[in-house]
Amino acid sequence: MKRLFIALVASSFLVAPTAFAQPGSFEVAQQRHVERNVYKHGNTKIIEKKVVVKKDRWSRGHRLSPAERRRIHSVNDYRRYRLHQPPRGQQWVRVDNDFLLISVATGVIAGIVTAR
Repeated sequence: MKRLFIALVASSFLVAPTAFAQPGSFEVAQQRHVERNVYKHGNTKIIEKKVVVKKDRWSRGHRLSPAERRRIHSVNDYRRYRLHQPPRGQQWVRVDNDFLLISVATGVIAGIVTAR
């Protein structure tokens, strides 16, 4: 019995990293698109690069990165969009055609509403 228990514990240590390595449903599909603007200013050639990350879907509990939080717009007139008043410490933001209720301090998504 003792050997069986030790064998099970040892196999769980070997299997656990492979279980976490598999992509799960919680991952957000992303598309990266690089925009390049090239123009000349006198004799110098200036190249501007802008990386645009587009998310296909959002999920509750996902934490927004600081870069994502910079590109979203806060919604102050939430009643105009028929949204309820956000609780203390949370705010509504608009990303593309979705409204996200996020925590101000941590950036964790608490709720999602798709615009009509």
